[in-house]
Amino acid sequence: MAILGIDEVGRGPLAGPLVVGAVILPEEKPDWVESLRDSKKLSVKKREALNEVILQEAAGAGLGWVSPVELDEIGISEALRLATRRAVKSVQRLHVSFSQIVIDGKVNFLKGTRLESYVSVMPKADDLVKEVSAASIVAKVARDKYMYGVAESYPEYGFEKHVGYGTAKHLVAIKECGICPEHRRSFEPIKSIVGFERKSIVVKNTTMVGNRAEEKVAEYLVREGHEVIERNFKTYFCEIDIVSVKGEKIYFTEVKYRKSDVAGGGVAAVDKKKLERMKFAAECYLKFRRDLANKYSPLLAVAEVMGEDFVVRKWLPLN
Repeated sequence: MAILGIDEVGRGPLAGPLVVGAVILPEEKPDWVESLRDSKKLSVKKREALNEVILQEAAGAGLGWVSPVELDEIGISEALRLATRRAVKSVQRLHVSFSQIVIDGKVNFLKGTRLESYVSVMPKADDLVKEVSAASIVAKVARDKYMYGVAESYPEYGFEKHVGYGTAKHLVAIKECGICPEHRRSFEPIKSIVGFERKSIVVKNTTMVGNRAEEKVAEYLVREGHEVIERNFKTYFCEIDIVSVKGEKIYFTEVKYRKSDVAGGGVAAVDKKKLERMKFAAECYLKFRRDLANKYSPLLAVAEVMGEDFVVRKWLPLN
């Protein structure tokens, strides 16, 4: 009976992404499986060594990332559900079968999906179920490495030491330096400092038009053999309309809608400056999804949607 183990890392920090790991261990368990524990109970050296072995020898392993911006927009509960579903999707792309899912904790974050009935929730599963232990390790190592990179960009906060958690030194740095784009504005004490308030989403006509255009392009890409893995990815710096994979390529598609030809073609609106922003957005995304960065070659693309019927007139790779 193959188990898909799931665990999260980064629920409580004041900065950085939320990461969920998902792992299926080999059917015939090798000796190193006995060394698996809750990642918090392992030394950094041991954790990183096990992470390498898991990624090389596990039957399947994947990660689900939720950025600080997404977390602020949807809240921690929804972020946990989103990260879990992304992690499961990343494993499903490997086409490795499993018959049971074990999630650490008390909440079934796959409730409402087709996998809901396969889930067992178990407090302390990260120390009791080897697959969940492995998931906690790959998520912890991936998130820590990401925060070490963030520390190079924002050395004043000491992220390399606390990886975003609210230590005394981190709180002092926030008081003295303010916040950076990696900080979670919806978490206290940052919430009070910046006056963050999660606003109700008001759908305007322009948003409705944009969403419908993106839906049409997503449908078009699926018909063309793509797997759409992301819609409306956002950070403080950038946005991506659609991310899809096909073959050995991962495509980052900018959707341009025009009411008519009089308004000019959408493809023509992608100038050199826009291309640079799209490239930067793709690089940001792949930092969050290192599992995809290691597997696919990135390509930018633009889709042109025209008229009241939202016809996808062009979809064009740009590089």
